[in-house]
Amino acid sequence: AYFAASDTYIEKDASINEEIDKYRHQATQSLLTRRDVIIVASVSCIYGLGSVEDYEGLAMTIKKGETVQRDQLLRRLTDIQFRRSHLELKQGMFHVLGDTVEIFPSSEDFIYKLDFWGDEIESIQEADAFTGEILKEHDQVVIFPTKHNVTTDEKIKKAVKGIEQELEQQIKYFQDQGKLVEAQRIKTRTEFDLEMLLETGYTSGIENYVRYFGEREAGSQPPTLLDYFPE
Repeated sequence: AYFAASDTYIEKDASINEEIDKYRHQATQSLLTRRDVIIVASVSCIYGLGSVEDYEGLAMTIKKGETVQRDQLLRRLTDIQFRRSHLELKQGMFHVLGDTVEIFPSSEDFIYKLDFWGDEIESIQEADAFTGEILKEHDQVVIFPTKHNVTTDEKIKKAVKGIEQELEQQIKYFQDQGKLVEAQRIKTRTEFDLEMLLETGYTSGIENYVRYFGEREAGSQPPTLLDYFPE
């Protein structure tokens, strides 16, 4: 919201219902990994959800006995938007304690505990997120991104060029209309978003830019839940 009289600008505050987001991830991950799935959805199933190719392509397969440097694993987790937990371990976070890495998937109520021996993953255990009780052992697990609108560095760098071109057009449009404050606002906000995209691979309000990631025409339909269904 913008109040011209006092030059006050109030940014949009987008809050995410974590429980609904968990079910959304459960739906998409089930569609990509199983064939015995029934989806019951609201009208939000036709809203933009991010590229299924990038979401599936960036998923990590972790295997027992695999050799991988722990720091390299943590870097890959941050690349798919997992955050490191410092106090409370919540969905979409990971925690490191000695030779153990705990990963809390966005779609589940349990955590995966990876025990390392040097650079080898010695065991993969599924544990209760609250009590820590071991529920089962796994030979391998697949970790999906914590956001649906994730993409590769290459696509982000390519998209930024297109976004900058449109930004120049919008700034000129506002300036020609004599709306100098609006021109400055959109310049400041978009440049901040682009900086966040280049540095972290994600920004609040990323859905405003997704057509550039998929090189889609203006006004074209974004990817939706229906794109996650098999043929």
